[in-house]
Amino acid sequence: MKIGNPADKPAPAPAAHGAPVAHGHHAASATAIPAKADDSATIELSNAASTLISGSSTPEFDAAKVDRISKAIQAGTFKIDPEAIADKLIANAKEALAKVQS
Repeated sequence: MKIGNPADKPAPAPAAHGAPVAHGHHAASATAIPAKADDSATIELSNAASTLISGSSTPEFDAAKVDRISKAIQAGTFKIDPEAIADKLIANAKEALAKVQS
C-alpha cells in the first residue's frame, strides 16, 4: 500500500558517476536528507526530563562484577532475583520523582 501522492515526494538526488544506484523496494532510502530541519521539528523537554538528564552522574562501571556475571551466565549458574529487580526499580523511580518534585 502506498500513501501520499508521488508528486509530493522529493526526487532522488542524481547518483555520482560510478556510485551505486538503489533500485526496487529500498530505492526511497537513497533520497537526499534536507540540509536544515524545519522549525516545526524542534522539541521541548519537560521539567522532569530536563532534571533527569542534567542531574545524572556518571555511572560506575565494575568490570569485575561484569566478568563474574558473564562467567555465571556461561556456566548456567546465574540466578535472576525478580524481587531484587523490582525493589531496585521502585527505588530508582522514587529517586527520580524526588528529583523532579524538588
